[in-house]
Amino acid sequence: MKTTQLKYKILKTKAFIFDLDGVIVDTAKYHYLAWQKIANQLGIEFTPEHNEELKGVSRVRSLDLILELGKIEASQENKELWLVQKNEDYLSYLVDMDESEILSGVVPVLKFLKENNQKIALGSASKNARPILEKTGIISYFDAIVDGNDVTNAKPDPEVFLRAAQLLNVAPENAIVFEDSVAGVQAANIASMTSVGIGEVKILHEAKFIFPDFTHIDEQFIESLIK
Repeated sequence: MKTTQLKYKILKTKAFIFDLDGVIVDTAKYHYLAWQKIANQLGIEFTPEHNEELKGVSRVRSLDLILELGKIEASQENKELWLVQKNEDYLSYLVDMDESEILSGVVPVLKFLKENNQKIALGSASKNARPILEKTGIISYFDAIVDGNDVTNAKPDPEVFLRAAQLLNVAPENAIVFEDSVAGVQAANIASMTSVGIGEVKILHEAKFIFPDFTHIDEQFIESLIK
């Protein structure tokens, strides 16, 4: 994160809501390996490109999309077994996870927000958000955590972000969301929040602001969001 001299005192309090996968850490590779194992068992070709389409999508909906790829109909009982297997495999990949998994530029932004008394929340579809934040050593930065265990509707439904803003006691229009998925950006926009896309412009063009990653975000930009 590039540093600049503060030229004015920050007075307003905003809510800064972060997605997890692809924004704070990159566990997409682990999701891919776990889903690929299920797909292989079912004789379904599952590529990294297919995995990209699952960004921001709930676990249940992700399985349905994979089954649709293979034109497979399955009982609810089988689906539940596969979902359990996927999560167990995914968690096995996270055992050795540490702070090295945090994406570049994220921690300086979190530190800057904390130093300037801004409220920080996680808004993620992941049901493993808390252990991931604990393993990477950054859970103390977050004033609220809303994940897949707390909501029923998947993005682009804005439930996860609205719940986070509510817990922080901040109005939606005073919330800023950092997202790497199309569904997440859409959810932020639907909630009347400021959407900041982390990734490619051609994919996240609906976001109000877009950066390749957090190393391109400087203090001046964060200050402009707080004013």
